[in-house]
Amino acid sequence: MKSFKKFSILLMALLLLGACQQPNNNTNFEDDKLKVVTSFTLLADLVIQIGQDYVSVYNLVPTGTDPHDYEPLPQDTKAATDADVLIYNGLNLEGGTSGWFFKLINSVKQNKSRVFEVSDGVEPMYLKAGQKDEQINPHAFLDPQVGIIMVNNILNILLEVDPDHEIQYRNNAFIYLEKLEAIHQQYQEKINALPENHRVFTASEHAFQYMTERYGLEHLYIWEIDTDEIGTPQQIRQLIDQLKMKQPPVLFLESNVQTKPMEQVSKETGIPIYPVKIYADEIGQKG
Repeated sequence: MKSFKKFSILLMALLLLGACQQPNNNTNFEDDKLKVVTSFTLLADLVIQIGQDYVSVYNLVPTGTDPHDYEPLPQDTKAATDADVLIYNGLNLEGGTSGWFFKLINSVKQNKSRVFEVSDGVEPMYLKAGQKDEQINPHAFLDPQVGIIMVNNILNILLEVDPDHEIQYRNNAFIYLEKLEAIHQQYQEKINALPENHRVFTASEHAFQYMTERYGLEHLYIWEIDTDEIGTPQQIRQLIDQLKMKQPPVLFLESNVQTKPMEQVSKETGIPIYPVKIYADEIGQKG
């Protein structure tokens, strides 16, 4: 159990590398900096970490809001109009080319050459049988190795649009990549040290597929993705039956989901919920 607790703490490290700065909460970009719009908080943090003093970042989907189905606000429209660069996750997180992000881009008639997907080069995984775009699991960024691809993509974006600060961007990216590589190594060590019967990761949503497949964990969940029906009696009963057979030491609860379904699972199985919530679609507030 002690080794599992250590892994539980480590599990949150990827999205808690620290947002030293925060994206704008208004549309007043700083004129002397590269104006960047990001689709959700994790991308905003990555751009800030790599761009630092040379970028002014406006983030669209705030912490606590679902990035799959977002309704842009008037200030979002202004930011998208004024931006030099617009960055989105891809892998259908924002609904693809018919989703809310591209509707926003099209509504302000932004130049498509300013729009970049940070999941370019990531091999998609699918939530269900078949390979339809709407069944892509968009949460690839929860795998530290995918995070490395995303950081390199953001670095290349910044180098393309602002080559004058190449040295600074490369130095910042190198520091961040070292942190991700260290997390990858720790994941391998900690998970390999777990007893076989403890290598079961349970959360509300099937968001952690990339991470669990990378490191040899079995991923149990209540629902596939939070755009589907969530927390139905059938979903809850199915997970309870699985957990009674598997008996993992702990359950995990995400920061932006309904708590009652997992609380019911915990009550009926006697398996505790880890006391700190984990992040799937966002990063936490500063501090």
